[in-house]
Amino acid sequence: MRRAYSVETVRAAEAALMKRVPEGALMQRAAAGLAAACGDLLRRTGRVYGSRVLLLVGGGDNGGDALYAGARLARRGAGVRALLVSPDRAHAGGLAAFLAAGGQLSDGPDGLGGLDLVVDGITGIGGRGGLREDAVALLRAVTRKHGRTPVIAVDLPSGVEADTGEVHGEAVRADATVTFGTYKPGHLIDPAAEHAGALRLVDIGLGPELPEPPDLEALQYADVAALLPVPGAESDKYSRGVVGVVAGSERYPGAAVLAVSGALHGGAGAVRYVGPGADAVIARFPETLVHAGPPSKAGRVQAWVIGPGLGDGRWAEEAVADVLGADVPVLVDADGLRLLDPETVRTRTAATVLTPHAGEAAALLGVAREEVEAGRLAAVRELAARYRATVLLKGSTTLVAEARDTPVRVNPTGTGWLATAGSGDVLSGLTGSLLAAGLAPRDAASVGAYLHGLAARHGSDGAPVSAQDVANGIPAAWRDVRAG
Repeated sequence: MRRAYSVETVRAAEAALMKRVPEGALMQRAAAGLAAACGDLLRRTGRVYGSRVLLLVGGGDNGGDALYAGARLARRGAGVRALLVSPDRAHAGGLAAFLAAGGQLSDGPDGLGGLDLVVDGITGIGGRGGLREDAVALLRAVTRKHGRTPVIAVDLPSGVEADTGEVHGEAVRADATVTFGTYKPGHLIDPAAEHAGALRLVDIGLGPELPEPPDLEALQYADVAALLPVPGAESDKYSRGVVGVVAGSERYPGAAVLAVSGALHGGAGAVRYVGPGADAVIARFPETLVHAGPPSKAGRVQAWVIGPGLGDGRWAEEAVADVLGADVPVLVDADGLRLLDPETVRTRTAATVLTPHAGEAAALLGVAREEVEAGRLAAVRELAARYRATVLLKGSTTLVAEARDTPVRVNPTGTGWLATAGSGDVLSGLTGSLLAAGLAPRDAASVGAYLHGLAARHGSDGAPVSAQDVANGIPAAWRDVRAG
């Protein structure tokens, strides 16, 4: 599992560790890891000896890491130059070591010639509010002349917010980011994560100093495999989980088909469907149990999914109210989010999972969509607290938050192929099947998002993907996870 901590927590852990190790040891560990990563990248296209490296160096420890790493590369025969953004604030020890190793200072981006690597050490995890004007000017000049040169960021791409994943103004776009001790939220949450490229974590001994729980966590294969509900020899359709689906309308019958498809491919023992799309559902999935409604009369279920393609008529309103009155977990998506009563959600005794995209989240919060997209972490936390529910905020990095104080989960399997009509309906059915199987709401949402992302990759195989392709890819994603 990838775990991420806030800057404040990291700083406290570093301070505690520095009391137990020789002065400067942490920076040397970080510089060694950074230099090794730079060497690996240089060897992919050539070699370290004779390569040409440019350091963009800010003040403080981040610049010090870059300078000490540059010194190591220079001793291995690389031609390393440094551009000091703030010469008066450059790390004294790092600068001395860099010059002693044969590194050279440059007055500006002009006259550098060809480059094999750019190292971004302008600002570290403490940077706030985007890059300053002098750094922006330097970055633009280097990008204009060397835009195709690989970039490695030191700890975090300069200009992004470490704690929130927000990006205010211009920021470095790195091909890879080398971070130290632990991940930070900005490594995992867009839009900052999009700037980070491939991540490499360098162990500097910080682990024992980091508290429980982390601020964020991202499940990996082994974590998901441990949560998958696998039937035993004595399982029946009820012990595997019966999920009720209320979805679709005369205008959107396909939403019903896709939600049911997600539930069936996601391992539900049985699916009970209630809604106007019964004929379309039965034509595609004859094993589905259909009922005219209301949902409370449809029969036994262990969880409900409501909302995809439901519309906004009287029947839809009554169905949402009926389902929210059930004493089983309920997942609310799409049109159901517009029709729910906030106080009803807050006072439910059974679990509620809300699955909005950015526009729906903005409507629930009463803010502009752009505000949600720019501050996804704050939005998902606020939604969970306000509605006392588990919230799965869909997007390029899907986030899962609970009302109680548990780490926000970040889904690492997102892909642009999921940006297709009906994909969210499949996710709702899939997650509903996991709820019906008995997974806790946060686990069901996290595992559902993880499998959903893998399924899109299986369904696309590098080509355009439809929502039904995503549903069809779920069993393969399931097998991948179990195989590790």
